[in-house]
Amino acid sequence: MPNLWLFKSEPGTWGWDDQVAKGDVGEGWDGVRNYQASNNMKAMKIGDRGFFYHSVNEKQIVGIVEVIEEYHPDPTDPKGRFGMVTIKAVRPFTKPVTLADIKAEPALADLPLIKQSRLSVMPIPEDAWALICKMGETDPS
Repeated sequence: MPNLWLFKSEPGTWGWDDQVAKGDVGEGWDGVRNYQASNNMKAMKIGDRGFFYHSVNEKQIVGIVEVIEEYHPDPTDPKGRFGMVTIKAVRPFTKPVTLADIKAEPALADLPLIKQSRLSVMPIPEDAWALICKMGETDPS
C-alpha cells in the first residue's frame, strides 16, 4: 500500500476542477512554506495517494490525487528552501466528506486534520483513509 496523505487547498485559488483540468500532466504542489508540511512532501513517493481537501469556507474532502513526481525545487520560493511534489487527480469523491463529518466520527479523533488544523500537507493513517473513503462512498484504491 502506498503512503497516504491529505493536501489542503483554498478552492478560490486552486480547486478540484483546476486539478482535474491538468489531466495526467498534474500540477506542482507549490507555495508550501511550513517545514513540517515540507518534510511530509519529502517523504512522498511516486504512487502515493492523497485526499484533495477544499479549505476555507468549504472544509471538505472532494477527491483523491496521486503523487506523480517526487520532491523537487519549488520555483515560487526565491530563497530555494522549499520544494514541492507533483500530483494528478485520480477520482472525485462521490459524496464530499466535510470537516464536521470527520469531527463527528470518534475513530478519526486523532487525525492530524483535527489535531494540527493549520498544517497544509499531512499523513493519513490507512484505517482513517478507508473509513473516510467509505463515508464519501468512494473507492479507496
